[in-house]
Amino acid sequence: MNPDQPIRLLLADDQEMVRVGFRMVLDAQPDMTVVGEAGDGSRAVEMSAELRPDVVLMDIRMPRMDGLEATRQILAADSGTRVLVLTTFDLDEYVHAALRAGASGFLLKDAGPAELLAGIRSVASGDAVVAPSATRRLLERFLPRDDGDGAPAPTDPALIETLSDREREVLGCVGEGLTNAEIAAKLFLAETTVKTHIGHILAKLGLRDRVQMVITAYDAGLVRPGR
Repeated sequence: MNPDQPIRLLLADDQEMVRVGFRMVLDAQPDMTVVGEAGDGSRAVEMSAELRPDVVLMDIRMPRMDGLEATRQILAADSGTRVLVLTTFDLDEYVHAALRAGASGFLLKDAGPAELLAGIRSVASGDAVVAPSATRRLLERFLPRDDGDGAPAPTDPALIETLSDREREVLGCVGEGLTNAEIAAKLFLAETTVKTHIGHILAKLGLRDRVQMVITAYDAGLVRPGR
């Protein structure tokens, strides 16, 4: 994304009034422009390939193709487009799957304009839109619980063996939903050092953003659901 150009957005939602409402808010921003609207997942995939938006605001439940499959296909194309999932308050299992598919986070459909705009800017800049603690609550709902002996589900140790001990500690803290400042206080580090460790973790594990760091921390057993 060119920082001198407005963020190019594609709206994918089967409810026209929802799209109209979003467009009114987004097009009023000097750093954003809506380049297209799609009423179903198939059309969202087609328009994403054609228009190459910076961010797709993706509804989950749509006709022809749901937002989950559309997210997979858009991200598989590796065009640089990021997906921001729109969901209802109940945080259904499709959102969890969309995050695993590579979506950069989620927003509630009833989020206020300030939250919506901040989320879009965050995703467009390469970060994740959701607070780690919100992602943690989602994962705790849908990841399998342990079998009662306190041990997390086994994972491939190769996933994190490239990390240093300190990087594993930082990854575990991210999985617990701690902010950079909280991680710095817990591990007695400078906040800039925490940011450096996070950058190394993202690069070593090939992760997109903080959302995927939280998922990886759970998968690797560094954080146990319900902890």
